[in-house]
Amino acid sequence: MCYSISFLQQKAKKLAERYQGILPPHWKDQLVKGSGSETLTAYYFVSGFAHPNLPLLSDEGIRLASWGLIPHWARDRDAAMRIRKGTLNARGETVFEKPSFRQAVRRQRAILPVNGFFEWREHEGRKYPYFIYPRGDEYFSLGCLYDRWTDKETGEMILGFGIVTTAANPLMAQIHNRKERMPLILTPGGEKAWLDKEASREEVSQMIKACPEELMEAHPVSRSLNNARNDRNTASAMEAVHYAGLPPLS
Repeated sequence: MCYSISFLQQKAKKLAERYQGILPPHWKDQLVKGSGSETLTAYYFVSGFAHPNLPLLSDEGIRLASWGLIPHWARDRDAAMRIRKGTLNARGETVFEKPSFRQAVRRQRAILPVNGFFEWREHEGRKYPYFIYPRGDEYFSLGCLYDRWTDKETGEMILGFGIVTTAANPLMAQIHNRKERMPLILTPGGEKAWLDKEASREEVSQMIKACPEELMEAHPVSRSLNNARNDRNTASAMEAVHYAGLPPLS
């Protein structure tokens, strides 16, 4: 599962520098069409259930997309809003079969760059949030699927995405110890391959696997993140907290 992330980059240009090897030459023309803005919204903590607009990278460039994929065939706005609550994540084992994802996984794959993500560990009846972040890189490149949905009544087009998930690696199995899942984290060598529209079903399936744990760091953070009524979008959301009696990760 991956329902909460941290994204701190405010300059689209800097983001493009990191991913210049996979972006088209004229990436600026693709950014936030019509707004004329290159400034991105930073989040210390943001939940997917708020459906935030985040920078999604594909062979089309950098575009702001709403977290929660709405398949193009959704019949009306009520159906679209209902569906996207269940498409924040796309289970990697079934993406080729699920109606909401089976077209997108073939040719509409993208990358969501994040500075880290949050997951919860259960211990003795309590939930402890953890911040998981890259070791040796500024970003995790999360493998995503996207689709475009157009409201027939208003003409509004919504670009939405879901994060692909896979079985957890040993580190994430300790943290997300109830369901043992994690987001698909692409290695730098796998980013371009993920965006390749000519990749076969077999090739895509082989990419959907757990990231090596040696590329990740993690520490427990404040349990105040457990309550959605709290202001969680603060720098303290990422700060390490020590809990007496909580066993360290092995």
